[in-house]
Amino acid sequence: MRVASLLPSATETLFALGVEPVGVSHSCDHPPAARELPTLTSTVVDHADRSAADIDEQMRAVDGAVYDLDEERLAALDPDLLVTQATCDVCAVDASEVRAAAERLDPAPDVLACDPHSFADALDDVVRIGEAVDATDAASALRGDLRDRVDAVRERAERAVADEGRPRVAVLDWTEPPIRAGHWVRDMVELAGGDPAFQPDGPSEPVAWEAVADADPEALVVAPCGFDRERAVDAVGDLAARPGFDDLAAVRRDRAYAVDGNGLFNRPSHRLVDSLEALFACLHPEHAATPPAAHDRIARVDAAATPSVRADGG
Repeated sequence: MRVASLLPSATETLFALGVEPVGVSHSCDHPPAARELPTLTSTVVDHADRSAADIDEQMRAVDGAVYDLDEERLAALDPDLLVTQATCDVCAVDASEVRAAAERLDPAPDVLACDPHSFADALDDVVRIGEAVDATDAASALRGDLRDRVDAVRERAERAVADEGRPRVAVLDWTEPPIRAGHWVRDMVELAGGDPAFQPDGPSEPVAWEAVADADPEALVVAPCGFDRERAVDAVGDLAARPGFDDLAAVRRDRAYAVDGNGLFNRPSHRLVDSLEALFACLHPEHAATPPAAHDRIARVDAAATPSVRADGG
């Protein structure tokens, strides 16, 4: 089967199932082999080395589509299946546009639109994708492994909560403006032994900084969408300059973190279980199998009068 993936999370899952796409989106960068495949999409927004505020300004200024699909290249690849998404209209080509483009091809490929809104939805998509690409055995095996890892986190979290209670948690997937992470993140916070009240029960949404300060999270995780750890470190500066940042319980308790949002949290692939394990380490480091300092995608924010960020993760 010839599969074109217009979604980074789907590309990750396809590779994990032993299926190499014939084409991918411009955002598909994991595993590294994905970067060598034909690119089918582009964006008018310049993300490279740009701040969160600059990218937000560009997005607001776009008149028309943010993403373009190269239909000529897509036709040349002659896919049997297109995998796209319907969850977020600012993250990838709109699913309706993909379906319309598919109908213009001859023969028209099938379209699978992933639309996860919970942690369970995201993991179930492993099976849906596997069924669509005739890799049901691989998908079942991967889903079983993921289930075991989630159960292990759940058991550790139960012990941690019994010892320490549930810390107030804030997970942000953007900093300028602050955006609190939604969809599957609320479920993950609860599974990892945190109080998920700050996270929306639905899509990610902008929130006033005052609301973050009023929530006074005891654990703060900043995982900007599309940013690696180093850029997340820079983005924390947007928050560190705001009034009251020093006074947050998370900063004072050394449980404020800049996280590689591009590799963790943002993409609803099987790697969300990696994200869950990392989140548990941030919330309950004393109970984690791997402490935050050992995660190469996590950097801790120092509690200081003028906050600095330790890029070594320590």
